[in-house]
Amino acid sequence: MIILGIHPGYHDACAALFDDYTMVAAVAQERMTRRKSDGGSIPGEAIDECLEIAGLSRADVDVVAMGRGVLPWRYYSHFHGGRLIEGKVRTAIGRSKPKSMERELVRHGRTDSGNIFHADRFLADFGFRPDCSVTFFNHHLAHALPTLFHTGWENALLYTADGGGDNVQYSHRVFRDGKLDTLYGGDEELLRPMRIDSLGLAYGFVTQALGFRINRHEGKVTGLAALGEPVAYDDIARHFSVDGTGQVTSDFADNKAMRDFLHKVAEGVSREDLASSIQRVLEEFVIDSVRRLLDRHGVRHLGLSGGVFANVRLNQRLAEETPVDEIFVYPAMSDQGLAAGGVHQYLCERDGLTSWLGHGRRFETLYFGRDYTGVVDKHFAATADLERLPGAPAETAARLIGQDKAVAIYSHGMEYGPRALGARSIMASATDKNINDILNARLERSEFMPFAPVVAADDADTLFDIGRVTREASRFMTVTCNVRPEWRERIPAVVHVDGTARPQVIARGENPLYFDILRAYRDATGIPALVNTSFNAHEEPIIDTPAQCARALLDDRVDYVVTDTAVYGCRKPGT
Repeated sequence: MIILGIHPGYHDACAALFDDYTMVAAVAQERMTRRKSDGGSIPGEAIDECLEIAGLSRADVDVVAMGRGVLPWRYYSHFHGGRLIEGKVRTAIGRSKPKSMERELVRHGRTDSGNIFHADRFLADFGFRPDCSVTFFNHHLAHALPTLFHTGWENALLYTADGGGDNVQYSHRVFRDGKLDTLYGGDEELLRPMRIDSLGLAYGFVTQALGFRINRHEGKVTGLAALGEPVAYDDIARHFSVDGTGQVTSDFADNKAMRDFLHKVAEGVSREDLASSIQRVLEEFVIDSVRRLLDRHGVRHLGLSGGVFANVRLNQRLAEETPVDEIFVYPAMSDQGLAAGGVHQYLCERDGLTSWLGHGRRFETLYFGRDYTGVVDKHFAATADLERLPGAPAETAARLIGQDKAVAIYSHGMEYGPRALGARSIMASATDKNINDILNARLERSEFMPFAPVVAADDADTLFDIGRVTREASRFMTVTCNVRPEWRERIPAVVHVDGTARPQVIARGENPLYFDILRAYRDATGIPALVNTSFNAHEEPIIDTPAQCARALLDDRVDYVVTDTAVYGCRKPGT
């Protein structure tokens, strides 16, 4: 059965394609349109990319699992009276306004998405078969389920947190004794007034107050936080609390009041201190909430998803300060992961929890974009201003990195989720303390944004304090850890000011070229880690196509590009 997941959100719209339980492709809309965090409509380009990767067409899809996001007005069946007339008039004059399915359900006090949706119109407009089924998924359940499917745990707390979805900002679910119980955050919340309690939204409002873009630049705030002191922590924290059931609450009347308050706080402190203050608030209250839930329900594993858990420092503290045997942060923790999570909800409901769990498996790879292996070399060969360097790819790339060159790797399919993990990464020497400033300038990124290291699994414990609790999470750069003191001065480019780093731990089977470059560099220098930063300029999504890759090389974003076949650089004048 071919199942297509679609998330038509206001930001991070995405699609994912499954052949029953096998995820075949997963693509964020931004990677296709080249508009960062793109959303606000049905992600047609991402849908078609997923289908083309699989060699299928829209007519081959059996089920569409859709999030309650932004949908065209004509697909709603419940409008009547003035709203119906308004919609028809707007359509007639070409000014039809899309509507949020979530907001329509809340407004009308119902949870039955399918009963207010013209599935026949949608299927016909997008070229799906008339007998294709359309289902809708719950935002936070779609965040939560993959953390259980991809771990195989016998018990767990599944905790989600973000700026909001399906009328809540959190969900808490406990898996134990073969049952999954929703403690908070199910569809019933669509029938209740929305609570003003989002720490994720508070973090977003501080992001705005600092002059950055909400739902896009929160990582900049995390980077700044390490440079400041939490002087405004008490002022912010007094507005939040955690009750005995682990639920976060606040005393703000509405989200505007929260935003206005945080912008007012921003007027009296430095940007570093404000960032440090909201980071501390986020950490303390989420940790308190998780602890209470773990203590109350006696489970030993922690599955995390939702945009809040892109915060790697928070994830480290959760691993260190809660009584769990393992944490797993879903690698596509932002809304980019919802399309796949929605398919999991469909499969779980279709087959039952026990059968669904029986198909569970840990991720072998996250390379779910289109694989341009071979095509990229043909494109580079046809590009007049590029030349192929002699020598084996891995050894040549390692040698150039040892000469303080920035070498981008273009191998396998583009990564699923927000992290570059060796398919579209830039590699550089971690021993060069100036490489951060140099690369940030070339990529037009903020000067305070830290880089991350990549390290082989058999070297990881030598450099980093990675225990069993975060071992799996460290494969996907979703948690920081302490750098061992004796290595902090040897790899300064990847060590944060607090002595931590955000490593990617790899094995050769995941990406032989990536591993072999790392190993060749270690053999030549004695340093078993390299810088890994995403292959894109500021405000651009991660590189996708060979043409985008070549353009980055020609624009001097990087010095060289390595593929599975060769290393390429810009042709020198006169050659």
